[in-house]
Amino acid sequence: MSKITRIEIVDFRFEVDNIAQMGGGQRLGYSKGAKLPVTKNAIVIETDDGLRGEYVTNLVASPATRGEMAMLAPLLIGRDHSEREEIFDDLKREIRQWSGLGQGPLDIALWDLEGKALGASISRLLGGYRARLPAYASTYLGDDAGGLDSPEAYEAFAEECYALGYRAFKIHGWNDGDAKREVANVLHCAAALEGRMILMLDACCQLRRFSDALYVGRACDEAGYFWYEDPMRDSGRSAHLHRKLRQFLSTPILITEYVRGLEPKADIIVAEATDYLRVNPEYDQGITGAIKTAHLAEAFGLDCEVHACGPAHRHVMSAMRNSNFYEVALVGPDMPNMVAPVYACGYSDQLNCIGSDGTVPVPAGPGLGVTYDWDFIAHHSVDRQVFAA
Repeated sequence: MSKITRIEIVDFRFEVDNIAQMGGGQRLGYSKGAKLPVTKNAIVIETDDGLRGEYVTNLVASPATRGEMAMLAPLLIGRDHSEREEIFDDLKREIRQWSGLGQGPLDIALWDLEGKALGASISRLLGGYRARLPAYASTYLGDDAGGLDSPEAYEAFAEECYALGYRAFKIHGWNDGDAKREVANVLHCAAALEGRMILMLDACCQLRRFSDALYVGRACDEAGYFWYEDPMRDSGRSAHLHRKLRQFLSTPILITEYVRGLEPKADIIVAEATDYLRVNPEYDQGITGAIKTAHLAEAFGLDCEVHACGPAHRHVMSAMRNSNFYEVALVGPDMPNMVAPVYACGYSDQLNCIGSDGTVPVPAGPGLGVTYDWDFIAHHSVDRQVFAA
């Protein structure tokens, strides 16, 4: 039995080109020549017999999540790293008063450690059977600055993605609640692409009225969209609202990206509020929680779509028979994905990561199967915290 003796969390910062904040909050969009500072977290878990698990965060890299990781990390010291199920259960209870997002990165690092200890990929530990995953390009929000600023701009970017090998494309609209603008974009892209790409719409919780959600949803029906995601300002939490919306539409509804944890997602399913389930190993308490969620959906006969991207996401999806597409998010014309440029092994989640067959590979090496550039992380470090026995 090996015991966890040390956990280190490094916060590091880098710049992303041509992206800026659009107003307040988290809304980002195209801004030619801008350089957006982005902070991510690198986690290292070490044991008394020299094992090491690593993970670099993607979407959960916020000060709030960083605080939760600092709350939970000391509870791992002295624990047997392989007892992930008990650790999962204990951390889940400990974080009950907060968002729970700090649990996921720690759990992922534990899976990386276990894979390296056994000389096996996480995919193999999970019983994964897919070496390559069909992928879709998932856009940034629309803007009015020369990026995704019109239906024609979305069409042009979709054609660029098609030429790279993508056969599925998800639209994030303008995030301003203008239902007429959203409908025009939905119908234009469907007509322009003429069935050559599977299309999805993520309204990004922007629509303010049920009538607007219904109006946009009926456009998705008309255009044959594969799913209609998170339409309303409730952030996909109201079972009653989405059950009612489903009664009017034929396009499948996809919610639960913002519903954290296994039991609340089960409640959404039982309430018949969604057609597909959402899961993210960063958001949903790690690889342990993500696999539980995938099996929950499977038990109800539902597809479960993996949100966002990263090596952990690929390993999870490789072991899911009920997931359709890997999400290369977020991308746009002259807008790189904001994932950290820390891979020293050729791994990528940039737009051109896709093969000509429309798929991305699952890393095959031990653990997560990626090699991090720790020199880059150290050079760009802005803070560091160590927890030790």
